[in-house]
Amino acid sequence: MTTYSSILQEAMKLTPRERSQLAETLWDSIPDDDESAAVPQLSQAWKDELARRSAEIDTGTAKYVTYEQMVERAGRAAGHDD
Repeated sequence: MTTYSSILQEAMKLTPRERSQLAETLWDSIPDDDESAAVPQLSQAWKDELARRSAEIDTGTAKYVTYEQMVERAGRAAGHDD
């Protein structure tokens, strides 16, 4: 029997690009009128931003940062300079 955890375990073996494509495919498979899914509706601006970032990943033009860089930037944005 296929379970959520076994599917997740297999999905995590995919490349980042493949995982991104899988997430997009899964997201798109949820009907807009399915109230039982409790899926938040995204504004068009968010959908456009997601499409732009996905295209950057697909074309190889996305710029990545390390976890440490992300934490540092988030700290600075929150006003923590230490």
